[in-house]
Amino acid sequence: MSTAIATASSPVPSLTVRTVAIDHPGALLSLLPAEGSLSWVRRGEGLVAWGEAARMEFSGAERFSRAQRWWSALVRDADVDNTVNLPGTGAVAFASFAFDPDPGQSVVVVPRVVVGLRDGVAWLTQISTAANPIPTVSLIGSVDDRGDDELTVTFGEGSRSVESWKQAVDVAVERIALGGIDKVVLARDITVTADSPIDSRVLLERLASEYPECWTFAVDGLVGATPELLVRRTGDHVTSRVLAGTIRASADSGKDARLAQMLLASDKDHEEHRYAVGSVAAALAAHCTDLDVPERPRLLRLSNVQHLATDVTGELVDGAPVLALAASLHPTAAVCGTPTERAFALIRELESMDRGRYAGPVGWLDANGDGEFGIALRCAQIDPENANQMRLFAGCGIVAGSTADSEFAESDAKFEAMRGALR
Repeated sequence: MSTAIATASSPVPSLTVRTVAIDHPGALLSLLPAEGSLSWVRRGEGLVAWGEAARMEFSGAERFSRAQRWWSALVRDADVDNTVNLPGTGAVAFASFAFDPDPGQSVVVVPRVVVGLRDGVAWLTQISTAANPIPTVSLIGSVDDRGDDELTVTFGEGSRSVESWKQAVDVAVERIALGGIDKVVLARDITVTADSPIDSRVLLERLASEYPECWTFAVDGLVGATPELLVRRTGDHVTSRVLAGTIRASADSGKDARLAQMLLASDKDHEEHRYAVGSVAAALAAHCTDLDVPERPRLLRLSNVQHLATDVTGELVDGAPVLALAASLHPTAAVCGTPTERAFALIRELESMDRGRYAGPVGWLDANGDGEFGIALRCAQIDPENANQMRLFAGCGIVAGSTADSEFAESDAKFEAMRGALR
C-alpha cells in the first residue's frame, strides 16, 4: 500500500473523504490489519483505522500549534461527503505527541480507512488523495494473521537500574523538602525482548478485555490502555478526567476494600490529587465557563490498581479545537508536577531517559474541532526498527510524604497492565 507522506516542504495533499452509515461491524479491534493499526476504543465503541492518506511529524515547543495549522490546511479544501455527521466522522486524524518538546517527535496520521461506533451508530470513512484512490475495504474481522499468542518474552532493565531510580526518588523528596516545588513525577522504563515480532493487535485485544474502563489506543507503534482522559471536546462541552493517587488492587474483595480505604484516607495521595486537579481546572478556565470541579475525588478501580479520580467539565466559550485544549492542558501535574516549569526541569535532571511519547497526549481529532485525547499511560513503544523489542513505561507522583520503596511498588503495579498483555 503506497502512502502520501507530508514533509515540512511538501504541499498539503488534497483529500477526498466519504463517510457512510454501516451495519454494526462487530468487534472493532478484530477489523484491524497487520500493518498500520490505529485505535481509540473504550467499552467496545470508538474508532479503529488503518492506512495512511497523509502523515506529518512535529517537534519543538510549537508542535501542537504546527500540527493544528497543518490539519486545518488539510481539511479546509477537502472534498467531504458525510451522511452521518457525528463527532469522529468525516475527515479524522490520529495523533500522538511527545511529552518533552526537545527532542521528542510527535506524529499526526490521517488514515485511509476509519470504522467508528458511537451510541450504537456505526460508520465507515474512506479517505483518499490523487496518489491514493479510495481503497477496497473488507469489514470481515480476521484472526488468521494475528501474531503468536504464546510469545516468550524477557523483561530487562531500562534506562537505569532499580536502585538508581530509587535514589532519584530520594533526591526528589529532598528537593521538595527544601521548598519551591510541591510535586514531581518521575517515570521509569523497562525493556522487552520477544522471540518473535510483537503484534500490536493482540496487545490491544487483551488490554481492551482486561481494562474496559480505559481507552485502548495505538498510534505509530505506541500501544496502551489509558485510564486518564486529558480532554474530550464534543461541540461546546469539554471534559477532562484527572487521576492522581494510586494503590494496588486485589482479587480478594476484603483486602481490596481495605486498600481502597487506605487510599481514600491517604493525605499524601489526596495532596497529589489536589495538585493535578488544580492544574487542569486552571488550564480549562482560560477556555471554558461553568466549570464543575468536584470537591472530593471518587475511587476508580481497575483490575490492577485503584485511583483517586475527578471529572472536570465546562462549556467552551472561545471555539478552541480539541488540539488547542490538549496543548493548554499538557503537561498536567498528574504527569509532570507543580509548579510546572520547576517540575519539568527536575524531571530532565533526575529521570535520565527520553520519555518519547509516553505521558504525552494521544487520541483523535476531526475537522470540526471535536475529538478525544488521553494521556499516554500504561503503554509501550514497539521498536520501529525491531518489532521483537519494545519499551514499557510507568511513572509516579513524588510529594513530601513519598518513599522510594512505595513509589517503586506503585510503578511496578502500573507496569502490570502491559506485562499482562504480553503474557
